[in-house]
Amino acid sequence: MTDGGPQLVVVTGAAGALGRAVLAELRSRGHEVAALDLAGDHLDEVGAQDGVHAVAADLADRSAVSAAWAEVDRLGTPTGLVTLAGGFRPSTLADLTEDVLESMWGSNLSSLLWCCQEAAPRMAAAGGGAIVTVGSKTAVTGGAPVAHAASKAAVVRASELLAEELRPDRIRVNCVLPSVIDTPANRAWMSPELAARAVSPAAIATVIAFLLSSDAAPVSGARVPVYGDA
Repeated sequence: MTDGGPQLVVVTGAAGALGRAVLAELRSRGHEVAALDLAGDHLDEVGAQDGVHAVAADLADRSAVSAAWAEVDRLGTPTGLVTLAGGFRPSTLADLTEDVLESMWGSNLSSLLWCCQEAAPRMAAAGGGAIVTVGSKTAVTGGAPVAHAASKAAVVRASELLAEELRPDRIRVNCVLPSVIDTPANRAWMSPELAARAVSPAAIATVIAFLLSSDAAPVSGARVPVYGDA
């Protein structure tokens, strides 16, 4: 992705707290955004913003993703992709179920792969682009719910593999690793001490926008920790 003028960026999971921060940061830099998420009031709300185009899709479903990208094509050729879509469900090994495991792999890994599969040929035809994925601190260290952390570890490794595969097409792929993000949903369970150390969505959005930009041209295949103090 270059910064020579307005660019089209696709953001999945755009209606969430981090998604809204990313949309705001990208719009502040003059980029048009295709906002992909599940249909509903939250997506309608972000889609009402100037320069943001809402596209509804079940991102864990390959055919639904393909249809969503056909809608993106009507907006232009994207040079950036941010894969924020994902999910979290607690589980220990003892209480792990097939439903929880399939949900975590579908929402966290499948959504990433299907969108990258659609984005890559479009970016290659445009001369290159940049993809930013979202792993987790728990993907690489510490204790965590097994299904969620394992699926996020797969996101990290998939991002590294895609960086190598897509390098000849001038497509960069980098993965940010958040710890605890300061969102309203997380504040519902965080202690005041943890809330004070959590990272703001806006701060993570700034890092993501940097990784999309030409300033990060030499960077691909990186795991970028955005832990803050959490």
